[in-house]
Amino acid sequence: MLKKQTMKKQSLLSKAANPKYIMVYATIGIFLIIYLFGAVAYGSKGFTTLRTFVNMFIDNAYYGISAVGMTMVLITGGIDLSVGAVASLTGMFIAYGNTVLGLHPLVCILAAMVVGVGLGLLMGATIHYLNVPPFITTLTGMFLARGVCSLISRESINISHPMMDALAQWKVYFMHLKDGEWVKIKPICFINFNLLLFLIMIVVGIVLLQKTRFGRNVYAIGGNEQSAKLMGLPVAKTKILVYGFNGFCSVLAGVAYALYVKSGWNLALQGGELEVITCAVIGGTLLTGGVGYMIGTLFGVLLKSIIPALITFNGNLLSWWGKIATGALLLLFICIQRIVVTYTGKRKAKK
Repeated sequence: MLKKQTMKKQSLLSKAANPKYIMVYATIGIFLIIYLFGAVAYGSKGFTTLRTFVNMFIDNAYYGISAVGMTMVLITGGIDLSVGAVASLTGMFIAYGNTVLGLHPLVCILAAMVVGVGLGLLMGATIHYLNVPPFITTLTGMFLARGVCSLISRESINISHPMMDALAQWKVYFMHLKDGEWVKIKPICFINFNLLLFLIMIVVGIVLLQKTRFGRNVYAIGGNEQSAKLMGLPVAKTKILVYGFNGFCSVLAGVAYALYVKSGWNLALQGGELEVITCAVIGGTLLTGGVGYMIGTLFGVLLKSIIPALITFNGNLLSWWGKIATGALLLLFICIQRIVVTYTGKRKAKK
């Protein structure tokens, strides 16, 4: 019994010390350091309240939803630059379809889903069968989606429908027991629909990657696509489905953004694809493929969100400092990635 327990402990320790987890450890560690700094500097102003913490998720939930799909794409060794444009197109479908054409928002969302997922599947097929680089293929998809947005309308269109209003206003409040009664935590703290959708997609991503054959195929393709083919894995099917799933996430992100701003605009989320890629990369997903975890992406969204929060609590810094700090973080994580890849390569060579 003692030997079995010792062996289990050693196996757990060896798994925890695996180099592929280093990026996730780095993300969580850097987040905790920055959060501790914020707690010391601005704790008296409310930085450490539950409301502030939850709001960091709420304000970036649409990026987080899209980052779930992007994480899978990056794990396969690809990239998708169309996510922001597809999300914007979804908002335009909802706004124009409902406000101008009088269609129910669900019909508009379904139409956007068909277009977004279809475009993702098409790009995945183009990348695999025509051997077109993912950068070029998805850049084309981005221009296509942006062009359709501008064809629909160049003006911002408001969204006003009972269903959309109800989803935008839906909240679950945090409660605590006081004098035998449940009362809302003050300052008022709640989970809205966008945050709930983000958390659900994180769970879906974890299950797909860690608990299914599809997820194992995704990691195998990112690790070495040629080896995956020799092993008889369905490389073509997996890659196409990954881009299709990413299109699905982009549409959901567009719905979340439409609920956040209650409008559709052809230029919405310009540069959003870079924000999404940043969330995934600083969350520990390797740009070279083969390594990435949804829990890392979750903390990547938090890490990206905490910088604007610190600037807001400071009150004296311009918002552009947030972009500079995010760029510095991204550079730091790319350097860490190179160190991890080099160390792992040397470790394999010794074996």
